[in-house]
Formats: sequence, structure tokens, C-alpha cells
Amino acid sequence: MESPAPATPRLALVGMSGAGKTFWTKKLAADGWTAICCDDRIEERLAPRLAEGGYAGINGVAAWMGWPDNRHYAEREAQYLEEEIHTLGEALSSLGRMADKPVVLDTTGSVIYAGNNLMLRLRRSMTVVYLAASAQEQQLLIERYLGDPKPVLWRGAFQPKKGETPRETVARCYPMLMAARRQSYEALAHCTLPVAELRDPALGTTAFLAKIRAQLARPR
Repeated sequence: MESPAPATPRLALVGMSGAGKTFWTKKLAADGWTAICCDDRIEERLAPRLAEGGYAGINGVAAWMGWPDNRHYAEREAQYLEEEIHTLGEALSSLGRMADKPVVLDTTGSVIYAGNNLMLRLRRSMTVVYLAASAQEQQLLIERYLGDPKPVLWRGAFQPKKGETPRETVARCYPMLMAARRQSYEALAHCTLPVAELRDPALGTTAFLAKIRAQLARPR
């Protein structure tokens, strides 16, 4: 997916849930960057539907969607994706009103399903940074999802075997979902930062941005 990283300081952070996108978005916002959180905007758009079931917050969105074996899941997965596509398009359109401001976009893990047109717009409008988890860190993400579920679009990757519980199927299929997504994240991103390099609590936004610049300077 060819297009150069834009010169204006505009970052879009992509990667699996739990990779650190929101953490770095908040750090940059504390340094004066304008932050756009897709999760928050999607949640706002889904709020009336969430309220009908007594749900609220990002965990409420996950509860409303249900586990992928839930009879409502496919319908609600489609509704979530529809709102995600609207939210991403709206966020990209708003960049023209923030011409001189540094902006960071905290995307969802499922941003790669928003369609080729939006992905091209995203690459042309922002520097896309993929926060990549190692195999060991991916196992932690699976355990985190099982213990504290966030909204996940499985897109057919949930394939139960006879005799498995839903949790066992999730534990088996989640690594395959991550492997499939990794290829899409890498194709979308202008640069990739290993999550392991970002774990140092002393690492600030200056060092974070320096890592991005160093990656962008490397020949591809």
C-alpha cells in the first residue's frame, strides 16, 4: 500500500487491543497533541443501543456484542463495523480543520476492516504507526481479552471444534486472528515499533517520537 508519510505531525496508532495505542495517545495528549479516540466515538454512536440492554462504556460495548458464539454477535459485529467506518471517515475529514495542530488518532484493533478507500485516506493523511506485540506479549493480550473482554471483530476467525467451550475456542483462535491482522497492519503502516521497546516506564513522548522518526528514515 504505497503512499508517503505526511510531513505534518499526525500519527495514527494501529495494533491489537492492549498493545498500547491508548496509552501513547494519552501521553501525547498530555503534551498538547489533539487526540481522537475512535473507541470513544464509536461508543457514543452506539450509546442508545447499549442503553437498551443496560450497558455502558467500552466493556459495555463488548458485553452488548457478546462472545462470538452468541446468536446476536454477527448482527452486532456488523453494526459496530458500520459505526467504525463512519467514525474513521469523520475523523479523517476533521483533519482539514486542524491544519497546524499535531494530531494523534487512537484507532481500534479492527480499523483494518474499514475498507481500502479509508485505508488509503488514512495513509495519505497521517503517519501510520503499528505497535507490534511479540509472541510472548500476544499471549498476554489473549489472557487480557479472556479476563477483561474488549470489542473484537472476529470476521469469521472464530471456528469452534466439537466439545470446546467458547473460551477454549477463543484461546485457540485468537492467535490466528492476530496473525492474520499482523499482515494487514504491516501493509497499512509507515513504520512498526515493537511493543517490547516501549515498556520502559521512563520512556517519554520525545523518545517515542524519536523512535518513529528513526524508523521512517530507514530504507524500505
